[in-house]
Amino acid sequence: MPYPKYAPLIEVTRGEIVESIHFGAFAVVDSTGKFLAGCGDPGICTFLRSSAKPFQALPLVERGGVEQFGFSERELALICASHSGTDEHLNVVLGLQKKIGIQESQLLCGRHPISDEPTAEAMLLRGEQPRINRHNCSGKHSGMLAHAKMRNLSLDDYILKEHPVQQTILKVFSEMCAMDPSQVEVGIDGCSVPTFAVSLKQAAYAMARLCEPTQLEQTRADACLRITHAMTHNPDMVAGPGRFDTDLMTVADGMILSKAGAEGYQVVGLMPGAVNTSNLGIGIALKISDGDLGGHVRPTFPGISTDSRARPIAILSILKQLGALTSAQLDRLSGYDVRSICNWQKVPVGEYRTVFQL
Repeated sequence: MPYPKYAPLIEVTRGEIVESIHFGAFAVVDSTGKFLAGCGDPGICTFLRSSAKPFQALPLVERGGVEQFGFSERELALICASHSGTDEHLNVVLGLQKKIGIQESQLLCGRHPISDEPTAEAMLLRGEQPRINRHNCSGKHSGMLAHAKMRNLSLDDYILKEHPVQQTILKVFSEMCAMDPSQVEVGIDGCSVPTFAVSLKQAAYAMARLCEPTQLEQTRADACLRITHAMTHNPDMVAGPGRFDTDLMTVADGMILSKAGAEGYQVVGLMPGAVNTSNLGIGIALKISDGDLGGHVRPTFPGISTDSRARPIAILSILKQLGALTSAQLDRLSGYDVRSICNWQKVPVGEYRTVFQL
């Protein structure tokens, strides 16, 4: 079986030598379905992983779940989140579950170490073990239980791909991609619910429609706008302190939606008007072929998450070339951009740099 056609996107240098290369592919598509730009093969089919979360929340919202349970915008943003497990995230998810009428023990996402270092250190000092509600997908799972409860469906097996909640999510996601559900490859995510694989071009199209849904049926269009507004206006709920999704959406002031997924996946949506030359929505879907797990300590940029290094640079380069960020906004995101690599003595020894043009 031939490997997908990925292209060099990011070089990591040391001295005058290119020491490492991140290969990847991306697609940029507008809300009419027009392919605007890309690199590598935009037809590469790969899993969105957590980048699919806004779409997994969509049927809950369009069926009236926000009104039925009285969810706030922050709670809706957390349903679409891969949060860092901070105390604030925990408090919001507890409030969410109280409104739904469910218990933490009903979530089937499991547990994992907390990604937010200050929170993890404080928990260690308290002797507190990671709990289910600090899992980055606890909001998504709470939303799925809300979806099941509002339809009087079983809550015990909501993670199974045969469950009506998961079948509805698959149907809605495939419609946003303008595909038949049978054309979507389904796998199981790290948190045990189904996740979807489509081409980068189709995922970018779905993102563009999410951000500019005027061609969709009114109920769905309203749900799309509700989700994008909640995420872009509550970016601290979507990821967390020092994380790219949160920082990009904060700087973009409501005009850009950003959602990372595991294994080097990233989607970004531009609201109409984010690019001066277009009043359409624009979607970007990016995949780093090596999974983008090469994060390391960057002493020159304290407070910035080290869980990935290729995606932020690549996304900022795409946004720069599209004209979607001002120089002032780019300055505020400089810690994620093309930059020097410094050693432990803070001596520059190389750089991260992009090697592609739209």
